[in-house]
Amino acid sequence: MISSSLNRCVIGTALAAFLAAAPIELAAQATTPPDLSGITSAGSYLAARHAGQERDASSAAAYYRAALKHDPKNGELLDRAFLALLVGGEIEESVKYAERIVAADKGDRVAQLVLGVHALKHKQYAAARRNLALSIRGPITDLTATLLSAWSMYGAGDTKGAIATIDKLTGPDWYAIFKDLHAGMIYDLAGNSKEAGKRFEHAYKLDSTALRVVQAYGSWLSRNSPAKEALGIFEAFDKVLPRHPLVVEAMNQLKAGEKLPVLASSAQVGAAEALYGLGASLGRRGGEDLGLVYLQLSLYVVPSHPLALLSLADLYESLKKPALAIKVYERVPVNSPLHRNAAIQMASNLDALERAEEGEKHLAALIKEHPDDLEAITALGNILRGHKKFAECADVYSKGVATLANPEKPNWVMFYFRGICYERSKQWPKAQADLQKALELFPEQPHVLNYLGYSWIDQGANLDEGMAMIKRAVQQRPDDGYIVDSLGWAYYRLGNYEEAVKQLERAIELKPEDPTINDHLGDAYWRVERVLEARFQWAHARDLKPDPEDLPKIEAKLKDGLPDETSSQAKAGKKSGDGG
Repeated sequence: MISSSLNRCVIGTALAAFLAAAPIELAAQATTPPDLSGITSAGSYLAARHAGQERDASSAAAYYRAALKHDPKNGELLDRAFLALLVGGEIEESVKYAERIVAADKGDRVAQLVLGVHALKHKQYAAARRNLALSIRGPITDLTATLLSAWSMYGAGDTKGAIATIDKLTGPDWYAIFKDLHAGMIYDLAGNSKEAGKRFEHAYKLDSTALRVVQAYGSWLSRNSPAKEALGIFEAFDKVLPRHPLVVEAMNQLKAGEKLPVLASSAQVGAAEALYGLGASLGRRGGEDLGLVYLQLSLYVVPSHPLALLSLADLYESLKKPALAIKVYERVPVNSPLHRNAAIQMASNLDALERAEEGEKHLAALIKEHPDDLEAITALGNILRGHKKFAECADVYSKGVATLANPEKPNWVMFYFRGICYERSKQWPKAQADLQKALELFPEQPHVLNYLGYSWIDQGANLDEGMAMIKRAVQQRPDDGYIVDSLGWAYYRLGNYEEAVKQLERAIELKPEDPTINDHLGDAYWRVERVLEARFQWAHARDLKPDPEDLPKIEAKLKDGLPDETSSQAKAGKKSGDGG
């Protein structure tokens, strides 16, 4: 929907400087604020900088505010306190700082944007437009201010002016879908069904896989055309992205003969939708900090916006902040179709916080309530597999398989994961059957080719076919260090040590910090009599914190090297050559 150049845009010099100098991390805020008693101005500033470097927005804001008490006219401290509050989602408090900033500098675009959003939320539409007009400079802010200004005009009763504001905006090609979607929503809310339909149809032709476009167009069709036309829009989307909760809900409503409501029910909801759409797109495309600002502003206007909440939580996850992600997931309304998705993701974040048992219980409760919930079953299986509870995860994945009356291509992953758990729990016949079923559903899937092919070679079975599988996996994923490692290790198991070294050295280039690959390369070096290099790789593997069961083996090799080859190994190598 948006070109990669969008990621390089910023909404103001102050924000760019702040994020560059002291990036805000979305760490779990402490339940109690930091103790600021007795701290000096310099101490507050240094503590704030440190909190920024640790990407702890809440603490950074507290320390900058403390520093401001000692030096209230310091513009840099004011800017930093404002931005920390904004990034941390404390929008009402950030508004107070924005007012102080624009009193000194009316050209501060970030502060003007925040003030514009604040005014729009409180239905102060004229003030909103004045502030938003001063926030414009660059592709992102031009589009943002235009959409928000249009919604403020609609809120003031000027539908014609709102549409004209959108239509006169020129810019990159990716503007078009936003312009058509929001013009359509304004027309739809204003009761001009004919013009709304034209805009929604045009947006849909631009991107029929954009969820909000599909929802807006489908809901309009449900109120203005035969129900089957609206149902067709949602069914087409369902084929591309199956079982999205919002789409499933819409299809169920249509089948029950219901009409679907407008997507934006007020100027405030429309504004929140604009901020959400841009924030989610930015967050997905590497603009995490800017995406965060837009999502926080969207939720300031509509605190219960479920998609904005999920996007914000997803952004926290990408920044490795599971505690904050959980807090956001907890805000998803219970009556939202997305509440179940939030609950499932909460469990994954509990696991990331080393609260796996709590996450497992959480998912088990969801599955007990809905035994056919394939996503919850998969999430539980994944947690168990991640903690090497292989027999247990095989049983959980089996519950998922049992829900599949007619397995289709997307279900390959269920058989693949269960196959891994069977293999790791010493149930090879079942594992082989599942891996072959996964390939039946998704022929040439590289991860399955790699796993099955290597397993055969490791067992000394189907050697040529196994090597051919791994080679095809590497052809599809030549930059996947793990798959290249499998190829190198397969050559090693077949006794072709020179080729093993070649492939394993490449795997190390792709994944230099993986203990298993370093260990494998050490073994290969030893077999080609590069003893010093072998010991170096083993030492590196040891220092990279390998799995507990592998550490004693690595330490033994560091002490005594590898034993001489057995006759069976030599025979395997002689039988298969290079596996080709």
